Amino acid sequence: MGPPPKTAGRAISQQTFDEVVKENIDDLGMDPAEALQDAIETLTLQGVDLFGIVTCVPGEGGNPVIQCLDRLRQLDCSGENSRNGDELVTLLDELTELCNSEGSGNAAIASRNGAVELICSVCSKVSIGCQGVKVSALNALTLLLNDLQSREVFRASGGPKLVVGVISDGFENIDVLRSGFSVIAAAATGNEVIKESFMELKTDELILRALNVKSEGSLDSLYDAIRILLTPDDTRVLASQVFGYARKFAKIGIAEALVDSIRAGLSSPSLVSASIALKAVAVNDEICTTISENGGIDALLLCIDDSGEQGNNNVAKVCCSLLCKLAGSDTNKNAIVEKGMDRLIKLSGRFSDDPSVLQEIMALISVLSLRSPGNAARAVEAGAGELAIQAMQNYPMAPLLLRNCCLMIRNLVVRNAENRTIMLNSGVEKCIRKAKQTHASCKEAATDALRDLGLDDYNL
Repeated sequence: MGPPPKTAGRAISQQTFDEVVKENIDDLGMDPAEALQDAIETLTLQGVDLFGIVTCVPGEGGNPVIQCLDRLRQLDCSGENSRNGDELVTLLDELTELCNSEGSGNAAIASRNGAVELICSVCSKVSIGCQGVKVSALNALTLLLNDLQSREVFRASGGPKLVVGVISDGFENIDVLRSGFSVIAAAATGNEVIKESFMELKTDELILRALNVKSEGSLDSLYDAIRILLTPDDTRVLASQVFGYARKFAKIGIAEALVDSIRAGLSSPSLVSASIALKAVAVNDEICTTISENGGIDALLLCIDDSGEQGNNNVAKVCCSLLCKLAGSDTNKNAIVEKGMDRLIKLSGRFSDDPSVLQEIMALISVLSLRSPGNAARAVEAGAGELAIQAMQNYPMAPLLLRNCCLMIRNLVVRNAENRTIMLNSGVEKCIRKAKQTHASCKEAATDALRDLGLDDYNL
């Protein structure tokens, strides 16, 4: 769950807010409710960001998040045999539940009141054997690291080194792995410096080791960590290093390990996450070729077959998207056409009622046909032309699907005069013109398709 929108105002501490309310009561003689409302209105007018502040009268009731943090601070969690282990787990699980309450703002309240530093301290003090405490602490951290400020506090508290150490020490525990990689994904989101910190701590080697662990438990968080570490999502930096990280991942064997995960998990709920992670690693021709050489294309085509039989549109979309990425290599392109073109057409029949799947199939066939008249001929022979026309007729109000159809049609005909004749005789011109007139987002692709079909009035 993502955090709610925040204002760009200046921040104050909980203590400062409480003092303003107290001054209204003691110095101005306001009643508690009036003092609270005046403090909120005054500070808001001054441009103060009250997100994460407990806006209640000090001393009245008490916020459960603050109470939970206060109790955590009171416990001694050091020593080889922490006597307070059970209570620590209870409190940390309570904090996790509070922070996971949708719309409550509890995660922001906890972060504003030192929860990130506190939990990092707990993790560093408890003994290696207290894995239950560490798992609960990591679960809470995952929810707390939801904005730039909390992630920076995590970094300043030695969080990256701490989490990598917890995972390394508890590698035999699937819960430690799952929770630890969840923290890595949360902390590295939108933060290039933290990504770099994890890479300096050889997190790539830790990931490879985890991928090679045969476990019955789901490790979606591991795949999420791979994806986040390889996503250039920090808008504060001009040039991200994630492309280099992806090459490093591939160099040590993570691409091959992900292929093994996909091959072994045809019916696994983690299949989608593993495929998205592999797509993040496949950043150049060499890596795409390596994935193919290790059976990646064959594994994905089996997944596509299975997705059609099971009616799993998520798997179908993700696998087509990954094949589209792999098709950036000409060698892979030919292999996909040879082994998979008929299967893609069959898949489109299975999901003829789902435009979101069809648009991924169109995108893939478009890439497969790019600068390849032979592949374009094979695609039309398999039925790609009829597929495009049917899709455009059936979904006239699906602009992304229509645009992908136009792009595919262009690649099918631009270097293949025979395909041009076949497509025009099938009535494709009418479909393209309708898409062009109906959707502004289709105009450019439709114009290009009409031009490459050989029509003189393509600009009309």
